[in-house]
This record gives sequence, C-alpha cells and structure tokens, in this order.
Amino acid sequence: MLALRLTRGAQPAVQLRRLLVAAASAGTSFLLLSALGYALSHPGSPGSSLLRLAWCLPPLAATIHFAVAVARTDPGAKPRSGLSAIGLGPARLMAVSATTTALSCTLGSMVALLFFLHLRGDLTGMPFDGAAAEFLAADTPLPLPATLTLLTPVPAIASLAVAFALRPKERHPRTRPAGRSPVRVGAYGTSAARGTFGAYGRFGAHSGRGGAPAQGAQDGTPQAQPSDPPQTAAPTPGDPATDWTEAVANPTDDAAAPAPVLPPAPGKPPAGLPWGIAVIAAGLTVEAYAVHAATGTTLTMPVALPTGPAGTLLGWLLTALGLTLAAPGLTHLCGRLLQTARPGALRLLAGRVLMAEAVRIGRPLGIVCAATSGAYAMATLSDPDATSAFGPLTTVGVTLVTSCTVATLLTATLEAKQARAETTAALLRLGAPTSMLRSAAALRAGVLMAFFGPLTLIVAELAALPLAR
Repeated sequence: MLALRLTRGAQPAVQLRRLLVAAASAGTSFLLLSALGYALSHPGSPGSSLLRLAWCLPPLAATIHFAVAVARTDPGAKPRSGLSAIGLGPARLMAVSATTTALSCTLGSMVALLFFLHLRGDLTGMPFDGAAAEFLAADTPLPLPATLTLLTPVPAIASLAVAFALRPKERHPRTRPAGRSPVRVGAYGTSAARGTFGAYGRFGAHSGRGGAPAQGAQDGTPQAQPSDPPQTAAPTPGDPATDWTEAVANPTDDAAAPAPVLPPAPGKPPAGLPWGIAVIAAGLTVEAYAVHAATGTTLTMPVALPTGPAGTLLGWLLTALGLTLAAPGLTHLCGRLLQTARPGALRLLAGRVLMAEAVRIGRPLGIVCAATSGAYAMATLSDPDATSAFGPLTTVGVTLVTSCTVATLLTATLEAKQARAETTAALLRLGAPTSMLRSAAALRAGVLMAFFGPLTLIVAELAALPLAR
C-alpha cells in the first residue's frame, strides 16, 4: 500500500519515466512471447527457436538497465531527514522502490500479453484481430506455464536489480591515524606545517588574548604588538565556498583529502579501460571466426528476429560489453584532455565534472555506442532492394534497444545533475554566472560527441567487416 501511495503521489515527470519503463517492459515481453509463438508453429526446429529466444537478451538487458536508472532518479527512493522515525529507513525505501519497479514492469507485461492474444485472434472486438495468427500459431493451444515463465523475467529481474543497486551501504566513519595532528584547511594532509588542535576556533589564537596563550609565547617568537595591522580570520573549515576555492586552486591535490562540495577529481581513470579494449578485440575476433566457420556469410533479417550464427550474437555481446567497460575510462580521459594546456575556469569546470562523473555517465554512454554500432552494422549489411530485410519484430527489437539506451543515458545525466546540486548552488553563491554553467554543460556534451562519435563508427565498421565478405 505504501508503494502504491508513493507511486500515485509522484510528480508528473516521475510518472512519465515509470510509464516509459512499463512500455519497455511491454515490448520486451512481447518479443519473448513471439519467440514462444514461433516455437509452437515450428516444433521441428528447436535450434532456431532457442536462437530467437537468445536474440531477446539485448532488449531484456536494455529494459532492466533503464528500469534501474529510473529507480535511481526517483525522489521517493532518496533518504530524507525524519523518514527513519516513521519506519522509512534506507532498507524500507529500497523495498518500496523495488516494489514500484515490479508494478511498472508487471503492467507492461500484462499489456504485452493482451496484445499478443489479440494478434493471435484469441481476443476479438478490436482492429487487427488475428493479424499474425499464422505466425503466432493460433491453431495451437497456448501453454499457460510457458507463458507465465516468459512473462516473469522482466518484473523479477528488474526488481532484483533495483534492490541490488539501491541497497543500503555501510558508511564507516573516517578515522584519523593516531599521533597525527589535524591539518589546516586546504592543506589536504600533504603540507609539512600542521596546525594545532582548535587553531581556527580558539579565541585569541592569533592575537594572544583570551584564555589560551598565543603561539609565540610558547616557542619564544615575538608576538604581534597592538600597533600591528589586524590579521584576517582564517577560513571556516567545511565552508562550501572555501572547499570549492581550494579544489580549483589545487587541481593535483591528494584524493584522500576531506571531501569538499566538489571533491578533487580522481587522478587515475576508472578501472576497466584495458579490460574493455581486450573484450572488444575478443568480440570482433569471435564474430570473424563464427562467420568464417558458418556456411552463410551474411546475416539474414527475417520477419521474426535475426537468425545468424550463434557466434555472431556472442561477438556482438562481447563488443557491447567491451564498450561498456571502456567508456568510463574514456570519459575520464576526455575530462583530462579538457584541462590540458593552461585551462581557464570554463574548461577546468567541465573537465573536473567529466572526471568526477566518469562512471555514472560513461557506462550508459558506452551502451548507447554499442547499440548504435550494432544498428549501423545491421543497416549496412541489409539489402536495400529487399522489401523484407527488416521484419516487424526486428524493427521492434532494434527500436526498443535504441530507445532504452538513449533514455538511460538521459536519465543518468539527470542523476548526475541532481548529484551536483550542492556544487551548483555553491558556485552560484560564489558569483559564477549561469551562462558559464550552461557553457560548461555544452562543452562536455560536445567533447563526448566528438570523441565517441568516430569511435562508434569505427567499431561498427569493424563489426560489419567480417559479415560483409
């Protein structure tokens, strides 16, 4: 009931994203049911039926990834002050978000079942009754266990993935090593000169007045006389403006320092760049070997789903996985390239954001590149004179994967914007113009498009090269 109330009371933008998840679930469930219909109409070819079911894995993975991205941006799943007192802690919010995702995906699966039965001719009273009766084996009774089995994976896997992504994480308090004195604000633990405990909070620490003696009275150095000009107060530790100033002024500080509002970007790229390159090479190799070993060297696009060799599917999946693994490191590299050659405030801000958000933005961007390269390769290999090169279900699958990946990227961008809300507010308090923030966002988008666009075309050409022979 709580999940239903939170779902009903959400904002229109949140409801729209949930409806998009339901639509993606409906498309994926319909593809799974279509594979069942093909198996019922062709009982003598289990290999082709299994391969058509395997071609449903990319839409299933894209749908689940999109559902997780939507759940991460849901305002109702974010812990807020006062919710734990009424029993809505992190674990309960995670359960509510997983239940909401399961409800959205179940709604989409039910819509897919109704549309499937309508095309079979089992449901009448609407246009296109029985339009695909021959293909979906309308003369064969529909097995209920198999139907329920194919309708279950999308809601079950999506809810489990959301629960795993939003699981409560234990936060260990950051302890200071014994025998080390606290550092000054902005020193980040690298300077040899360290301040004493409470140096910035003690009254009279700089003028020698108050209950505590001045520093010069202890080490024998001359103290400041009343005629000396007054010293300015030191910055307050933890102030957002001070932290951002120190982060910009010291771009190579240690990453283990106390985190400011915008923490210094990691100096090392995210792990996975060399593995991603290796997996891409392995995927292209497997694809080339599978095409060479197969009798036919072209990838057919029938009315149902692609039925090329299984090695081709494995090669494409490995290539997509490699792009996903390598994209965060490449995004981090783009951010580092933006900060080369004496950068100004605009390039420094855009590069730091790219480096800090490399994992959050890079993974969906890599998946978009993989889907785009696959669609480009299939479009290149298709015969322009053939009228049935792309069947209706192939079009549904390609459209579903492309739409889900692009929507996931946009949702991840929204999540990154929400995570930078405090940083943006601190910059505005410091006097940064709004036009500079917009220019930094446009610069980040332009650099990513200029880098990943040619990379996608290169991977697509390499993926289509063995199949074109």
